[in-house]
Amino acid sequence: MDFALTESQEVIKKEVGALARTFSLDYWLEKDDRAEYPSDFVKAFADNGWLGITIPEAYGGAGLGVTEAALMLHEICASGAGTSGCSPIHFYVFPPTPLVKYGTEAMKRKYLPGIVSGETVMAFGVTEPNAGTDTSRITTRAEKKGDRWVVNGRKVWTTNAQHANRILLLARTSDRDPAKPLKGMTLFFADFDREAITVRLIHKLGRAAVDSNEIFIDNLEIPEEDVVGTVGEGFYHLLDSLNPERIVIGIEAVGIGRAALDRAVQYAKERVVFDRPIGKNQAIAHPLAHAMAQLDAAEMMCLKAAWLFDNGKPCGREANAAKMLAAEAGFNACDAALQTFGGFGYAKEFHVERLWREIRLYKIAPVSQQMALNYLAEHVLGLPRSY
Repeated sequence: MDFALTESQEVIKKEVGALARTFSLDYWLEKDDRAEYPSDFVKAFADNGWLGITIPEAYGGAGLGVTEAALMLHEICASGAGTSGCSPIHFYVFPPTPLVKYGTEAMKRKYLPGIVSGETVMAFGVTEPNAGTDTSRITTRAEKKGDRWVVNGRKVWTTNAQHANRILLLARTSDRDPAKPLKGMTLFFADFDREAITVRLIHKLGRAAVDSNEIFIDNLEIPEEDVVGTVGEGFYHLLDSLNPERIVIGIEAVGIGRAALDRAVQYAKERVVFDRPIGKNQAIAHPLAHAMAQLDAAEMMCLKAAWLFDNGKPCGREANAAKMLAAEAGFNACDAALQTFGGFGYAKEFHVERLWREIRLYKIAPVSQQMALNYLAEHVLGLPRSY
Protein backbone atom coordinates (compact mmCIF):
# COMPACT_ATOMS: atom_id res chain seq x y z
CA MET A 1 0.00 0.00 0.00
CA ASP A 2 1.61 3.23 -1.21
CA PHE A 3 0.71 6.41 0.66
CA ALA A 4 2.73 8.66 -1.63
CA LEU A 5 0.40 11.25 -3.10
CA THR A 6 -0.02 11.39 -6.84
CA GLU A 7 0.94 14.48 -8.78
CA SER A 8 -2.71 15.50 -9.12
CA GLN A 9 -3.26 15.05 -5.38
CA GLU A 10 -0.26 17.26 -4.64
CA VAL A 11 -1.79 19.87 -6.95
CA ILE A 12 -5.03 19.72 -4.95
CA LYS A 13 -3.12 20.36 -1.72
CA LYS A 14 -1.23 23.26 -3.25
CA GLU A 15 -4.18 24.95 -4.96
CA VAL A 16 -6.64 24.52 -2.09
CA GLY A 17 -4.06 25.68 0.42
CA ALA A 18 -3.31 28.79 -1.64
CA LEU A 19 -7.00 29.61 -2.11
CA ALA A 20 -7.86 29.08 1.56
CA ARG A 21 -4.99 31.32 2.67
CA THR A 22 -6.35 34.27 0.69
CA PHE A 23 -8.79 34.51 3.61
CA SER A 24 -6.88 35.80 6.61
CA LEU A 25 -7.07 34.73 10.23
CA ASP A 26 -8.65 38.11 10.95
CA TYR A 27 -11.39 37.25 8.44
CA TRP A 28 -12.24 34.12 10.42
CA LEU A 29 -12.07 35.99 13.73
CA GLU A 30 -14.59 38.48 12.38
CA LYS A 31 -16.91 35.76 11.08
CA ASP A 32 -16.77 34.04 14.47
CA ASP A 33 -17.40 37.24 16.41
CA ARG A 34 -20.32 38.26 14.21
CA ALA A 35 -21.74 34.74 13.79
CA GLU A 36 -21.72 35.51 10.07
CA TYR A 37 -21.83 32.78 7.41
CA PRO A 38 -18.69 32.87 5.18
CA SER A 39 -20.60 33.25 1.90
CA ASP A 40 -17.70 34.77 -0.01
CA PHE A 41 -15.41 31.91 1.07
CA VAL A 42 -17.93 29.34 -0.15
CA LYS A 43 -18.38 31.28 -3.41
CA ALA A 44 -14.62 31.29 -3.98
CA PHE A 45 -14.56 27.50 -3.66
CA ALA A 46 -17.62 27.17 -5.90
CA ASP A 47 -16.10 29.43 -8.56
CA ASN A 48 -12.95 27.30 -8.55
CA GLY A 49 -14.87 24.06 -8.91
CA TRP A 50 -14.11 22.52 -5.52
CA LEU A 51 -17.66 21.97 -4.23
CA GLY A 52 -18.28 19.07 -6.58
CA ILE A 53 -15.03 17.23 -5.89
CA THR A 54 -16.77 13.88 -5.21
CA ILE A 55 -19.85 14.37 -7.41
CA PRO A 56 -19.72 12.42 -10.69
CA GLU A 57 -18.61 14.28 -13.80
CA ALA A 58 -21.95 13.55 -15.49
CA TYR A 59 -23.56 16.06 -13.11
CA GLY A 60 -20.84 18.71 -13.26
CA GLY A 61 -18.52 17.44 -10.53
CA ALA A 62 -14.94 16.21 -10.57
CA GLY A 63 -15.76 12.58 -9.75
CA LEU A 64 -12.79 12.21 -7.40
CA GLY A 65 -12.46 10.08 -4.28
CA VAL A 66 -12.46 10.39 -0.53
CA THR A 67 -8.67 10.84 -0.56
CA GLU A 68 -8.94 13.99 -2.65
CA ALA A 69 -11.83 15.31 -0.53
CA ALA A 70 -9.81 14.64 2.63
CA LEU A 71 -6.80 16.50 1.25
CA MET A 72 -8.99 19.48 0.35
CA LEU A 73 -10.61 19.69 3.77
CA HIS A 74 -7.27 19.21 5.55
CA GLU A 75 -5.78 22.15 3.68
CA ILE A 76 -8.76 24.36 4.50
CA CYS A 77 -8.37 23.57 8.19
CA ALA A 78 -4.58 23.89 8.13
CA SER A 79 -4.94 27.39 6.68
CA GLY A 80 -6.44 28.48 10.00
CA ALA A 81 -10.04 28.52 8.75
CA GLY A 82 -10.94 25.80 11.25
CA THR A 83 -14.47 24.45 11.38
CA SER A 84 -15.81 27.85 10.34
CA GLY A 85 -14.23 27.29 6.93
CA CYS A 86 -14.32 23.53 6.50
CA SER A 87 -17.91 22.89 7.66
CA PRO A 88 -19.57 24.84 4.82
CA ILE A 89 -17.42 23.02 2.24
CA HIS A 90 -17.85 19.68 4.02
CA PHE A 91 -21.60 20.03 3.52
CA TYR A 92 -21.17 20.01 -0.24
CA VAL A 93 -19.10 16.81 -0.08
CA PHE A 94 -20.70 14.19 2.18
CA PRO A 95 -24.37 14.93 2.92
CA PRO A 96 -25.11 14.53 -0.84
CA THR A 97 -23.62 11.00 -0.89
CA PRO A 98 -26.96 9.15 -0.49
CA LEU A 99 -28.38 11.29 -3.28
CA VAL A 100 -25.49 10.33 -5.57
CA LYS A 101 -25.74 6.63 -4.75
CA TYR A 102 -29.49 6.11 -4.37
CA GLY A 103 -31.26 9.02 -6.04
CA THR A 104 -33.12 8.46 -9.28
CA GLU A 105 -31.49 9.68 -12.47
CA ALA A 106 -34.06 12.48 -12.68
CA MET A 107 -33.31 13.52 -9.10
CA LYS A 108 -29.56 13.56 -9.70
CA ARG A 109 -29.87 15.62 -12.88
CA LYS A 110 -32.21 18.03 -11.13
CA TYR A 111 -30.27 18.62 -7.93
CA LEU A 112 -26.58 17.68 -8.20
CA PRO A 113 -25.55 20.51 -10.58
CA GLY A 114 -26.93 23.02 -8.07
CA ILE A 115 -24.82 21.46 -5.33
CA VAL A 116 -21.72 21.72 -7.52
CA SER A 117 -22.39 25.39 -8.28
CA GLY A 118 -23.23 26.27 -4.69
CA GLU A 119 -26.77 27.38 -5.55
CA THR A 120 -28.17 24.58 -3.43
CA VAL A 121 -27.51 25.02 0.29
CA MET A 122 -28.18 21.82 2.21
CA ALA A 123 -29.31 21.20 5.74
CA PHE A 124 -29.01 17.75 7.30
CA GLY A 125 -31.91 16.55 9.44
CA VAL A 126 -31.18 13.27 11.24
CA THR A 127 -30.46 13.85 14.94
CA GLU A 128 -33.36 14.31 17.36
CA PRO A 129 -33.30 15.61 20.95
CA ASN A 130 -34.84 12.45 22.44
CA ALA A 131 -33.02 9.89 20.30
CA GLY A 132 -29.37 10.96 20.41
CA THR A 133 -27.04 8.28 19.09
CA ASP A 134 -29.85 5.71 18.89
CA THR A 135 -31.18 6.78 15.51
CA SER A 136 -33.69 3.92 15.52
CA ARG A 137 -35.74 5.86 18.07
CA ILE A 138 -36.38 8.99 16.02
CA THR A 139 -40.02 10.02 16.12
CA THR A 140 -40.25 12.44 13.17
CA ARG A 141 -42.93 10.82 11.04
CA ALA A 142 -43.76 10.88 7.34
CA GLU A 143 -47.26 9.77 6.33
CA LYS A 144 -48.20 9.00 2.71
CA LYS A 145 -51.19 11.02 1.53
CA GLY A 146 -51.94 10.54 -2.15
CA ASP A 147 -48.83 11.31 -4.20
CA ARG A 148 -47.15 13.24 -1.35
CA TRP A 149 -45.61 12.60 2.03
CA VAL A 150 -46.55 14.79 4.99
CA VAL A 151 -43.88 15.12 7.67
CA ASN A 152 -44.21 16.20 11.29
CA GLY A 153 -41.51 16.16 13.94
CA ARG A 154 -38.44 17.80 15.38
CA LYS A 155 -34.71 17.74 14.68
CA VAL A 156 -31.74 19.16 16.55
CA TRP A 157 -28.19 20.19 15.59
CA THR A 158 -29.38 20.88 12.08
CA THR A 159 -26.51 22.70 10.38
CA ASN A 160 -27.19 25.42 7.77
CA ALA A 161 -30.91 25.68 8.55
CA GLN A 162 -30.69 29.48 8.63
CA HIS A 163 -29.62 29.53 4.97
CA ALA A 164 -30.71 26.19 3.49
CA ASN A 165 -33.03 25.78 0.54
CA ARG A 166 -33.01 21.93 0.67
CA ILE A 167 -32.81 19.42 3.51
CA LEU A 168 -31.75 15.78 3.55
CA LEU A 169 -34.31 14.52 6.04
CA LEU A 170 -34.67 11.16 7.79
CA ALA A 171 -38.15 10.28 9.00
CA ARG A 172 -40.00 7.19 10.18
CA THR A 173 -42.41 5.82 7.59
CA SER A 174 -43.39 2.78 9.64
CA ASP A 175 -43.37 1.88 13.31
CA ARG A 176 -40.15 0.77 14.98
CA ASP A 177 -39.80 -3.02 14.99
CA PRO A 178 -37.62 -4.12 17.93
CA ALA A 179 -36.43 -7.08 15.85
CA LYS A 180 -35.32 -4.75 13.01
CA PRO A 181 -35.08 -1.33 14.66
CA LEU A 182 -33.18 0.40 11.85
CA LYS A 183 -35.73 -0.44 9.20
CA GLY A 184 -38.79 1.68 8.52
CA MET A 185 -36.95 5.00 8.11
CA THR A 186 -36.88 6.88 4.82
CA LEU A 187 -34.65 9.60 3.38
CA PHE A 188 -36.10 12.64 1.64
CA PHE A 189 -34.33 15.44 -0.23
CA ALA A 190 -36.94 18.05 0.48
CA ASP A 191 -37.54 21.71 -0.15
CA PHE A 192 -36.74 23.69 3.00
CA ASP A 193 -40.21 25.17 3.19
CA ARG A 194 -40.10 27.85 5.87
CA GLU A 195 -43.88 27.95 6.10
CA ALA A 196 -43.75 24.38 7.43
CA ILE A 197 -40.37 24.45 9.19
CA THR A 198 -39.62 26.67 12.17
CA VAL A 199 -35.94 27.25 12.90
CA ARG A 200 -34.47 28.08 16.30
CA LEU A 201 -30.78 28.95 16.52
CA ILE A 202 -28.58 27.10 19.03
CA HIS A 203 -25.91 29.30 20.62
CA LYS A 204 -22.81 27.17 21.07
CA LEU A 205 -19.16 27.01 22.12
CA GLY A 206 -17.54 27.36 18.70
CA ARG A 207 -18.13 27.63 14.95
CA ALA A 208 -20.55 30.52 15.37
CA ALA A 209 -20.11 31.40 11.69
CA VAL A 210 -21.90 28.19 10.69
CA ASP A 211 -25.30 27.93 12.32
CA SER A 212 -26.63 24.97 14.28
CA ASN A 213 -30.34 24.80 14.94
CA GLU A 214 -33.33 23.03 16.32
CA ILE A 215 -36.10 22.72 13.74
CA PHE A 216 -39.80 22.05 14.18
CA ILE A 217 -41.59 20.46 11.22
CA ASP A 218 -45.35 20.98 10.91
CA ASN A 219 -47.08 19.32 7.94
CA LEU A 220 -44.15 19.59 5.53
CA GLU A 221 -45.34 18.23 2.17
CA ILE A 222 -42.81 16.30 0.10
CA PRO A 223 -43.54 14.94 -3.40
CA GLU A 224 -42.90 11.27 -4.10
CA GLU A 225 -40.06 12.15 -6.49
CA ASP A 226 -38.04 13.58 -3.58
CA VAL A 227 -37.73 10.20 -1.84
CA VAL A 228 -34.07 9.13 -1.86
CA GLY A 229 -33.72 5.43 -2.58
CA THR A 230 -36.11 2.85 -1.16
CA VAL A 231 -38.87 3.66 1.30
CA GLY A 232 -37.99 2.15 4.68
CA GLU A 233 -34.27 1.78 3.89
CA GLY A 234 -33.16 5.34 4.59
CA PHE A 235 -30.87 4.56 7.51
CA TYR A 236 -28.97 2.00 5.43
CA HIS A 237 -28.58 4.55 2.64
CA LEU A 238 -27.00 6.90 5.18
CA LEU A 239 -24.45 4.25 6.17
CA ASP A 240 -22.64 4.69 2.87
CA SER A 241 -21.60 8.17 3.93
CA LEU A 242 -20.59 7.32 7.53
CA ASN A 243 -17.15 5.79 6.96
CA PRO A 244 -15.96 8.43 4.48
CA GLU A 245 -17.29 11.18 6.73
CA ARG A 246 -15.37 9.80 9.72
CA ILE A 247 -12.24 9.79 7.58
CA VAL A 248 -12.56 13.43 6.59
CA ILE A 249 -13.68 14.52 10.06
CA GLY A 250 -10.45 12.95 11.29
CA ILE A 251 -8.24 14.72 8.79
CA GLU A 252 -10.05 18.01 9.44
CA ALA A 253 -9.09 17.65 13.10
CA VAL A 254 -5.49 17.03 12.02
CA GLY A 255 -5.57 20.20 9.92
CA ILE A 256 -6.90 22.33 12.77
CA GLY A 257 -4.21 20.90 15.04
CA ARG A 258 -1.54 21.76 12.47
CA ALA A 259 -2.78 25.34 12.16
CA ALA A 260 -2.55 25.81 15.93
CA LEU A 261 0.81 24.04 16.13
CA ASP A 262 2.32 26.22 13.39
CA ARG A 263 1.36 29.37 15.25
CA ALA A 264 2.70 28.01 18.54
CA VAL A 265 6.04 26.96 17.04
CA GLN A 266 6.55 30.38 15.47
CA TYR A 267 5.67 32.07 18.76
CA ALA A 268 8.01 29.76 20.70
CA LYS A 269 10.89 30.84 18.45
CA GLU A 270 10.15 34.55 18.72
CA ARG A 271 8.94 35.02 22.29
CA VAL A 272 11.81 35.82 24.68
CA VAL A 273 11.41 35.39 28.44
CA PHE A 274 14.35 35.38 30.90
CA ASP A 275 16.65 36.35 28.00
CA ARG A 276 15.95 33.22 25.93
CA PRO A 277 13.33 32.05 23.42
CA ILE A 278 10.69 30.08 25.28
CA GLY A 279 11.08 27.28 22.73
CA LYS A 280 14.46 26.54 24.27
CA ASN A 281 12.66 25.15 27.31
CA GLN A 282 11.69 21.49 27.15
CA ALA A 283 8.44 22.28 28.97
CA ILE A 284 7.47 24.16 25.79
CA ALA A 285 9.34 22.17 23.16
CA HIS A 286 8.36 18.64 24.17
CA PRO A 287 4.55 19.13 24.16
CA LEU A 288 4.80 20.71 20.72
CA ALA A 289 7.00 17.88 19.42
CA HIS A 290 4.64 15.32 20.94
CA ALA A 291 1.68 17.06 19.29
CA MET A 292 3.43 16.95 15.91
CA ALA A 293 4.09 13.21 16.25
CA GLN A 294 0.46 12.53 17.16
CA LEU A 295 -0.79 14.58 14.21
CA ASP A 296 1.55 12.78 11.81
CA ALA A 297 0.36 9.37 13.01
CA ALA A 298 -3.32 10.34 12.88
CA GLU A 299 -2.93 11.75 9.37
CA MET A 300 -1.42 8.48 8.16
CA MET A 301 -4.36 6.53 9.58
CA CYS A 302 -6.79 8.91 7.85
CA LEU A 303 -5.00 8.46 4.52
CA LYS A 304 -4.89 4.69 4.94
CA ALA A 305 -8.64 4.60 5.58
CA ALA A 306 -9.27 6.86 2.57
CA TRP A 307 -7.10 4.64 0.34
CA LEU A 308 -8.98 1.54 1.45
CA PHE A 309 -12.36 3.17 0.81
CA ASP A 310 -11.38 4.48 -2.61
CA ASN A 311 -10.10 1.03 -3.57
CA GLY A 312 -13.31 -0.70 -2.54
CA LYS A 313 -11.84 -2.41 0.51
CA PRO A 314 -13.35 -2.67 4.02
CA CYS A 315 -12.31 0.31 6.13
CA GLY A 316 -14.56 0.34 9.21
CA ARG A 317 -11.63 -0.41 11.51
CA GLU A 318 -9.41 2.26 9.98
CA ALA A 319 -12.14 4.91 9.63
CA ASN A 320 -13.17 4.66 13.28
CA ALA A 321 -9.57 4.54 14.48
CA ALA A 322 -8.74 7.55 12.30
CA LYS A 323 -11.59 9.61 13.69
CA MET A 324 -10.79 8.69 17.29
CA LEU A 325 -7.01 9.23 17.04
CA ALA A 326 -7.27 12.43 15.01
CA ALA A 327 -9.76 14.03 17.38
CA GLU A 328 -7.37 13.36 20.27
CA ALA A 329 -4.31 14.53 18.32
CA GLY A 330 -6.01 17.69 17.08
CA PHE A 331 -7.25 18.64 20.52
CA ASN A 332 -3.87 17.95 22.15
CA ALA A 333 -2.13 20.13 19.55
CA CYS A 334 -4.54 23.02 20.06
CA ASP A 335 -4.23 22.69 23.84
CA ALA A 336 -0.42 22.65 23.66
CA ALA A 337 -0.56 25.70 21.40
CA LEU A 338 -2.78 27.64 23.76
CA GLN A 339 -0.50 26.71 26.67
CA THR A 340 2.54 27.88 24.69
CA PHE A 341 1.00 31.33 24.27
CA GLY A 342 0.27 31.47 28.00
CA GLY A 343 -2.09 34.29 28.85
CA PHE A 344 -1.97 35.53 25.26
CA GLY A 345 -3.43 32.20 24.17
CA TYR A 346 -6.64 33.30 25.84
CA ALA A 347 -6.77 36.44 23.69
CA LYS A 348 -8.68 36.24 20.42
CA GLU A 349 -6.16 38.29 18.47
CA PHE A 350 -3.62 35.46 18.58
CA HIS A 351 -6.06 33.10 16.87
CA VAL A 352 -5.46 29.95 18.89
CA GLU A 353 -8.39 30.20 21.30
CA ARG A 354 -10.85 29.93 18.39
CA LEU A 355 -9.13 26.79 17.11
CA TRP A 356 -9.07 25.40 20.67
CA ARG A 357 -12.82 25.97 20.98
CA GLU A 358 -13.61 24.55 17.58
CA ILE A 359 -11.50 21.39 17.84
CA ARG A 360 -13.44 20.22 20.90
CA LEU A 361 -16.40 19.43 18.66
CA TYR A 362 -14.51 16.56 17.01
CA LYS A 363 -14.53 14.51 20.21
CA ILE A 364 -18.33 14.38 20.18
CA ALA A 365 -19.34 14.68 16.52
CA PRO A 366 -20.39 13.19 14.21
CA VAL A 367 -19.98 10.32 16.70
CA SER A 368 -18.38 10.40 20.12
CA GLN A 369 -15.00 8.91 20.88
CA GLN A 370 -16.81 6.25 22.90
CA MET A 371 -18.91 5.17 19.90
CA ALA A 372 -15.78 4.83 17.77
CA LEU A 373 -14.25 2.68 20.51
CA ASN A 374 -17.48 0.66 20.74
CA TYR A 375 -17.12 -0.19 17.06
CA LEU A 376 -13.49 -1.22 17.44
CA ALA A 377 -14.20 -3.27 20.57
CA GLU A 378 -17.18 -5.12 19.09
CA HIS A 379 -16.42 -5.43 15.39
CA VAL A 380 -12.61 -5.67 15.44
CA LEU A 381 -11.74 -7.24 18.79
CA GLY A 382 -14.86 -9.40 18.93
CA LEU A 383 -15.86 -8.29 22.42
CA PRO A 384 -19.51 -8.35 23.55
CA ARG A 385 -21.59 -5.34 22.57
CA SER A 386 -21.41 -2.82 25.41
CA TYR A 387 -24.20 -0.41 24.51
